[in-house]
Amino acid sequence: MRFLIIVKAGAEPEAGTLPDAGLTAAMAEFHAALARDGALLDAASLTPDAEGWRIRYGEAGPRVEVGPFGEPGQRIRGYTLIQARSSDEALEWARRFPTPHGASRPAQIEVHPVLGPADPHPCRQA
Repeated sequence: MRFLIIVKAGAEPEAGTLPDAGLTAAMAEFHAALARDGALLDAASLTPDAEGWRIRYGEAGPRVEVGPFGEPGQRIRGYTLIQARSSDEALEWARRFPTPHGASRPAQIEVHPVLGPADPHPCRQA
């Protein structure tokens, strides 16, 4: 089973502020632990929303919008894609994820199972 750990952005990363060395080291160690366990599939940071774009679809067809998009905390700053044997194992890895904005700062991550083309989809009718 694959799971996507999504790191939500705070105000500092969106302003281009780099994480401190301690957080960078903690993330490197976390990803190294995932790799040693064979659980790490991919991980990356994203540029600030102001450097991105999105496409909205509607009756008039696709429309391109240039970032930023919404409030910090709703934006995505990075992700880690893992392979786990169960949801419980993925939850344990997520609990070990370093606090994304530093130990004393509010932050959040989200974890979602990833469905491939052959995976049963919860919205599909049997």
